[in-house]
Amino acid sequence: MKEEALKKIADILRMDHELLTATEKRLSEVTGKQGVFESLAEKNEVLIRDRLSKLGVSREGHVHEVYDALISKIESDDYQIFKSLNNPDFKNPKACQEIGDTAKRVVNPPKGFFLKLDKAREFLLKEPPRQVMAFLQYSSAEEMVAKEDLLELYSALRFIEGSDWLNSVFFKQYETLTPDDFEERDIVVRALSAKWATESEGFVAKKKHNISHLKELGVVFIIPALLGISGEVLRMFSLLMHYLYEVPFYSSIFKNINKDRATFVQNFTSLLRGDVIRPRVNTNEKSEWLVIQRYLAKDDPHDSRLFFPHINPEAIHWANAENTLVTMTAELDGFSHELTFWGDIGWVGDYFRDENGIDVLVSFNLVDTVMSLVKQKDMIKYLYHHQEALWNQIFIEYFGKDALLEYSRAHLLKGYFEI
Repeated sequence: MKEEALKKIADILRMDHELLTATEKRLSEVTGKQGVFESLAEKNEVLIRDRLSKLGVSREGHVHEVYDALISKIESDDYQIFKSLNNPDFKNPKACQEIGDTAKRVVNPPKGFFLKLDKAREFLLKEPPRQVMAFLQYSSAEEMVAKEDLLELYSALRFIEGSDWLNSVFFKQYETLTPDDFEERDIVVRALSAKWATESEGFVAKKKHNISHLKELGVVFIIPALLGISGEVLRMFSLLMHYLYEVPFYSSIFKNINKDRATFVQNFTSLLRGDVIRPRVNTNEKSEWLVIQRYLAKDDPHDSRLFFPHINPEAIHWANAENTLVTMTAELDGFSHELTFWGDIGWVGDYFRDENGIDVLVSFNLVDTVMSLVKQKDMIKYLYHHQEALWNQIFIEYFGKDALLEYSRAHLLKGYFEI
């Protein structure tokens, strides 16, 4: 039974069976817990059977039946949320702001430790964003900064200025920061004004969503835009909540690293880049775990770090967003009981046979399913949110949720820890 469970989970994670077996052995030795992987495999099966029963699909159903039923569930929930939010017009900044305010009210994020606004203005004046200025028809940065909303200007940098200039010129200024350039203040959710709509079209089309964030300024911004894609309401709402958990997570680390002025700027810029180390050569009996703060599979699904024991803070933020979405009954006018379907199954998934008898992995993760729906025309199916959530769940089974968050914060900059 143990070997079967380890093999199943290794297959789902696409990792070496022997490495997972060695990891299980070390975790059992350290914690004294036995049968964890058997229990995890059993929970996975129980949850799959429960959700398939609710969808009216047999456990022996073909992969397309399972996938189509999950997609249909997302479409139904997406429509219900749209109605619960009074059929908002996503091209209307006011409607977008109301959605943002709802998400912030539900998550209720704490105050954060962010770059002072005066310092942010200084950076714009020292290295004026020429393309933003041209779009707004200003001849001087001084006039632009005096007349325009500062947070909108910083948001617009992401979709108007090129990444080469941003990284090699503008963000280079961040290397001069000190802890004195930061202050505590509230997180801001901001729907940008309609004037940015045309200039942001390329950004929205590429990202397949209209929401992003500025960790250093404590801003989550919404670009008023309608993608016209099934599932975009649910994706938009869950992404807002995800960022409202992610920004405070990084803010808490910003505040912690300010205790050491000598290393502050190095650590701060590393956090903004999302650095992820390579596995070291482990020369002792301990199990080495990476802390991977990005979804590496977005760029390379075969990145070797994905097949090494690790935890992922991004998956923590998504789990928080999913569970908050499930429980926000008051805000969704009593509809959210339908959303309990997605509760606590972010790490759940398994292989199902297709018509040719080939095993295909299916994720029951809400975000994977929403993204698969958004990309349905391109025949792209997402799995990586589920796989990263499963790594986190393995850690939770041995050490608990509080330890997962603690280890993520404590070891993010170092990039690894040993058990």
